[in-house]
Amino acid sequence: MESVDFMFGKIHKDIPVPMYYQIKQVILTAIKNGLLQPGEMLPTELAFCEQYEVSRPTIRQALNELVIEGYLYRLKGKGTFVSSPKIEAKFLSKLQNFNDEMLAKGLTPSTKVITFKVISGVQDINNRLKRPNSEKLFYLERVRFANGEPVVYVETFFSYDQFQKLENVDFVSESLYDSMKLKCNCTVARVNRMIEAVSVSQKEATLLEIVKGSAAMLVKTTAFTKQGIPVEYSIARYRGDRNQFSVELELE
Repeated sequence: MESVDFMFGKIHKDIPVPMYYQIKQVILTAIKNGLLQPGEMLPTELAFCEQYEVSRPTIRQALNELVIEGYLYRLKGKGTFVSSPKIEAKFLSKLQNFNDEMLAKGLTPSTKVITFKVISGVQDINNRLKRPNSEKLFYLERVRFANGEPVVYVETFFSYDQFQKLENVDFVSESLYDSMKLKCNCTVARVNRMIEAVSVSQKEATLLEIVKGSAAMLVKTTAFTKQGIPVEYSIARYRGDRNQFSVELELE
């Protein structure tokens, strides 16, 4: 069998598996096995071409897919580098605040509050919260960090009339759900989340320290009390290169 070996592994030219896919897999295996470390720069496309005896478009397709999937990132004029491991989030199957989840993973959480203010009612959001259209809302805009790196940008809306006691809460250090419970006797018992893939805007890219158009996971959450009353609506954009979500299901 004809094969070509490189520092990351072999590819085989006489099997019906595309060259780009084989190269992608050997790079991915090198990352997962620790041969390539986070922050380490990969060889140039030309070096890959010469070693594997393939065309530059073949190499580029392999690298592009790994960039899109978050395993690699590019710095203009410098090269292609290995990304840090993704943060595996359980929040699709477990109701837990951001700080507790990061601490459980051995990461240091922090929060930057960009805006916390009272705004006029927004018809779509007020409808979601089952509040009159004329009712004012709290608007809370934050970036959440893990070990000093921004991982999610989130916009949160909740009723001003219902939660006036939260007006002076410092959400840099305080949890929204805990504050609702302690100050307003309102306990969030369940949430509904909708997820879709999006590309980030320039503002979102700046806040998350990524390139405009990068992949993100858009998560829209509505929180409910035990009685089924909606009390909070949020729109979060999770960096696609730093987050992955997992769900555990059981057969009934």
